[in-house]
Amino acid sequence: MDENLLKILVCPITKGPLIYDKAKQELISKTARLAYPIRDGIPVMLEDEARRLEEHEYLDK
Repeated sequence: MDENLLKILVCPITKGPLIYDKAKQELISKTARLAYPIRDGIPVMLEDEARRLEEHEYLDK
């Protein structure tokens, strides 16, 4: 994930910050409780494509 891109990306729902999960290739929005996938190095910032986080996932990050 490009560090410069990560600095400017925000959650499209909350406009809040995102956390990069390198192992899962996802961008995490703790506030929205969503994980946006990164496919072929490109973040897919669509709510319909995002995975809902389990409670332990957004409390741990």
